Amino acid sequence: AENSEILIKQIRNTYKTNTILKRRIFIYTMNTNIKVTSLASSSKGNAYHIKCGQTEILIDAGISATSIRNSLMDTGSSLNNISAVFITHEHTDHVKGLEGLSKLRLDLPVHITKPSADEYMRKHTYPLNIIVHDINYLCNIGDVTVRSFYSSHDSLACVGYTVEYKDDKIGIATDLGYVDKCTVNALKGCNSVILESNYDEKKLMNGTYPPDLKMRIKSPKGHLSNYDCAAFALYLAQNGTKNFLLAHLSQENNTPDIALNITSRALKDFDDVVIKVASVNAPTYLC
Repeated sequence: AENSEILIKQIRNTYKTNTILKRRIFIYTMNTNIKVTSLASSSKGNAYHIKCGQTEILIDAGISATSIRNSLMDTGSSLNNISAVFITHEHTDHVKGLEGLSKLRLDLPVHITKPSADEYMRKHTYPLNIIVHDINYLCNIGDVTVRSFYSSHDSLACVGYTVEYKDDKIGIATDLGYVDKCTVNALKGCNSVILESNYDEKKLMNGTYPPDLKMRIKSPKGHLSNYDCAAFALYLAQNGTKNFLLAHLSQENNTPDIALNITSRALKDFDDVVIKVASVNAPTYLC
């Protein structure tokens, strides 16, 4: 893990350039046992649908319950098919629709860490089927295994997740100020990864945000920049990851083309790797 952190810093400097490449076009789809769909992804709301055979789960519920229900229908699924919801942390863009989902599905299990649960409960009606965990936990739903891992972010607690089913493994890390050992160890070897590519450094620093907010975003407890995302994606690709979904893009400090261009350049030598950018408010299929 220590060597990977050094590599990430080196790659980050290598690909810090203004060169713009054409958007990569892929004419094939990777075969996976786990189907991954982003229902919505941005600094304003995030929700991801994971389908493993007959088992379906949600990671986060940061858009309205109605939007989640409609997006699931658009993908050919249904809220009734969801076995559980897993929450990364208590910020509004990850829990906005949680109370509404609990009202639509009174029996829906909601998995969340204790610090995030305590903060959520201070402001919202207690979900009827909430399940509280430590930061690092494991949950089996049938033959699907979900594991959490610590993520460095300015919430009371923040985690990413890996999901394993048969011989497939996917990872999700969408709120992290930097790539630490926990994240490296969790995501190394995943077939597919949803990874934060939150901001373009020039757009952030030249933008209208106040100085303290800019520093918060750039801090080790903030968000992952395009360059850091690209550097970590290269490390993961070198260790077997084939599918990348760039997620949690800032609508003010980033664009899909900028984010995709930077990571595409980092992975230009990997012809068998798929890179996509999650839509702000429409389903995006990764695999």
